[in-house]
Amino acid sequence: MDETLSHGTEGAPQKGTVTQRAIERIKAMIKEGRLEPGQRLPTERDLAAQLGMSRSSMREAIRALTVLGVLEARHGSGIYVTQLEAGDLLETFGVVADLSRGPRLVELLEVRRILESTATALAAARITPDQLAEVEKHLTAMNATDDPEEILAHDLAFHREIAAAAGNETMAAILEGLSSRTFRARVWRGYQEEGAFERTRREHAAIHRALLAHDPEAARAAAAAHVGEVEQWLRTQLTP
Repeated sequence: MDETLSHGTEGAPQKGTVTQRAIERIKAMIKEGRLEPGQRLPTERDLAAQLGMSRSSMREAIRALTVLGVLEARHGSGIYVTQLEAGDLLETFGVVADLSRGPRLVELLEVRRILESTATALAAARITPDQLAEVEKHLTAMNATDDPEEILAHDLAFHREIAAAAGNETMAAILEGLSSRTFRARVWRGYQEEGAFERTRREHAAIHRALLAHDPEAARAAAAAHVGEVEQWLRTQLTP
């Protein structure tokens, strides 16, 4: 039976299940440096005793934090704190993007338009020659085929390289999550049916030119226009 805490250890009112409280206690240990990235957790029994909680609550808390990418189970070795990289912790954005439908997808594209344009502007200022060569490689490959699967793969890689060049790992991780392959495949199929490949190729070329010129404002505008086209296309799909 689910237990409910009415008061926390400091006497302040606390709502939520004992499992949720256990999650917060483990997170506090990490935040306070008592558990470091890559460190092995005490055994479930020891951790439960240390925090004054039941083993079943601790088991559920560990399971939940593993799903969230905070902890990882190593077969035959135990439970460890992950490296707490942004990519591990923000993977759930991908689940949101994959499962969202209708108006919620438009909302996600609005968020992506804002972040993608900012990331592309930062990349224009910071991109290295090697990173620029990678972006150009994927642009060339996109232009050399009409196969939607190949275009999709290089489109993802094109934007991933730009996000990496922005130099903000957290932003790159959020964009990775928002750039659901499932959703992009649907867009590319729609574009193929409408014969819109040439338009999106022009949009990618405009982004590349702005990066090549190291022009942040032109890069911002080109990226916003590109994602904005996808956003507008989706809105027309949702119109009865």
